[in-house]
Amino acid sequence: MHINEMLADAERTGQPSFSFEYFPPKTAQGVQNLYDRMERMYDFGPRFIDITWGAGGRIAELTLDMVVQAQAYFGLETCMHLTCTDMGEEKINDALQRAYKAGCTNILALRGDPPREKEQWVATDSGFMYARDLVAHIRKMYGNHFDIGVAGYPEGCDDNKDEESLLDHLKEKVDMGATFIVTQMFYDADNFVRWVGKVRERGITIPIVPGIMPIATYASFLRRANHMNCKIPEDWMAALEPIKNDDSAVREVGKTLVAQLCRKIMSAGIVHLHFYTMNLAQATRMVLEELDWMPTSTRPRKQALPWKQSLALGRREEDVRPIFWRNRNKSYVSRTQDWDEFPNGRWGDSRSPAFGELDAYGIGLTGTNESNRKRWGEPKSVRDIASLFVKYMERELPNLPWSEAPLTDESNSIKDDLIKLNQRGFLTINSQPAVDGVKSTHPVYGWGPPNGYVYQKAYLELLIPPELFPEIVRRIQANPEMSYYAVTKSGDLSSNAPSDGPNAVTWGVFPGKEIVQPTIVESISFLAWKDEAFRLGMDWAHCHDANSPSRVLIEKIMNEWYLLNIVNNDFHQTKALFELFDGLAVKDIDVPATNGETNGTH
Repeated sequence: MHINEMLADAERTGQPSFSFEYFPPKTAQGVQNLYDRMERMYDFGPRFIDITWGAGGRIAELTLDMVVQAQAYFGLETCMHLTCTDMGEEKINDALQRAYKAGCTNILALRGDPPREKEQWVATDSGFMYARDLVAHIRKMYGNHFDIGVAGYPEGCDDNKDEESLLDHLKEKVDMGATFIVTQMFYDADNFVRWVGKVRERGITIPIVPGIMPIATYASFLRRANHMNCKIPEDWMAALEPIKNDDSAVREVGKTLVAQLCRKIMSAGIVHLHFYTMNLAQATRMVLEELDWMPTSTRPRKQALPWKQSLALGRREEDVRPIFWRNRNKSYVSRTQDWDEFPNGRWGDSRSPAFGELDAYGIGLTGTNESNRKRWGEPKSVRDIASLFVKYMERELPNLPWSEAPLTDESNSIKDDLIKLNQRGFLTINSQPAVDGVKSTHPVYGWGPPNGYVYQKAYLELLIPPELFPEIVRRIQANPEMSYYAVTKSGDLSSNAPSDGPNAVTWGVFPGKEIVQPTIVESISFLAWKDEAFRLGMDWAHCHDANSPSRVLIEKIMNEWYLLNIVNNDFHQTKALFELFDGLAVKDIDVPATNGETNGTH
């Protein structure tokens, strides 16, 4: 989606919107930490993010990798910075092509700063001298595929303080095809409003997005302001100077000052703010909270579907997925990234080609053995493992091997039932409650356009021991509303499903649209998920020393237990799935595993 469309939507609805900037970290651990933070900040509700360009070498590669991650796996509309610094035409074309293949539709075209070893900016051979040249080239090569942003300087830039000259350059960039302007950071709202007037006097009508730098610490605030030659209002210094050595107090005062700046900007007709996060969450979150812009339980982040969409090339229209990857979105995107088509409207031939092999996509348990032992301990009995699942249900653990994110509010209505199952030794991997026609704007279950209604069948997926499997299957088959699939690690499949076709477990009814069925259960994808689910368990087992009680225990469960999913096709019933297990419990739940061999599996 083009940034211009997002800004037009904000103007049409009168709802404030915002975006975040990130930059490529210098270390591998820093990159992983940033990815985790970006995913958490997704829940703040940004309309898009942008990622700065590191001219040349590893940092440029990292920018491109970050664009892929954000678009494909986090579902974040991403604007990629692209500079002329050290970039000849061949490198520019390569970067644009890779952005295109990542599904990116927005570029911020910049001249860029000179390399550190050079005092003045010089174009490379066959390179571009000015941002306007880069804008013209992108338009020539890609037409209207990319929305193209350019920089605006309310307080001048490093090598040019002549406002009239900078406005001339801005007009040239717009004439070459730029479609929106992002400003350098500033704290002087009055000067910004004056500058906007000057821009409009030049006949420049494209949207202007002001750049806002939240205040994290006094030292970083001064350093960034001085680096950008940014004017700091006297009353800001008077408020911050006395508390400069108290970071917490600086953030508290800073959030108020920055929020006042934002309100003043918005009152002048601006509809969107762009936050320079410096790869940090807290200061930005505090400003958003002060503005009352953060999503809440009564004002949730809007979502088009009940799962996080991928914005990779070719996936924007995808609207059907198996429920099995509900808690492992990135894994599903990875294993299906080579498909020629993605399901739209129905789950049909799109299940071919097959799901990617696990090793080919690096699907497996994340984290080091040591960090995973620290997170989940060293379980000695089924009770120990079940207790970890209970802690996850109670939100005392952020994740499990099969769930990469914390439990969502959707599970609140069945949380007590899930806890009781786990306390009896049944290990619940995935679930959803029955929903009988709530409004699509519902704060917990809602998705899709307004004025619609959404529905869900109760679904439960869990690991069960072989000695209880026949009795549970007997109870399922005694209820004509229940359908199931069960499989062992070795591939022993059992089911009472009437066909191999899909069974919709989530659907929505909206004005002027056909019924949307975004989540399904079906056999082929379940078998693909089976491989991943048991692989994750074996990866967890291998976090422990060979022949240790923890490894023996987890491997035994993976090698012998069934992975079972059950659907109650009567979506009016809320408790029937859990009643199937009345009076049942895993035997020897407290018996500790002992050191030894594990059925020949190592």
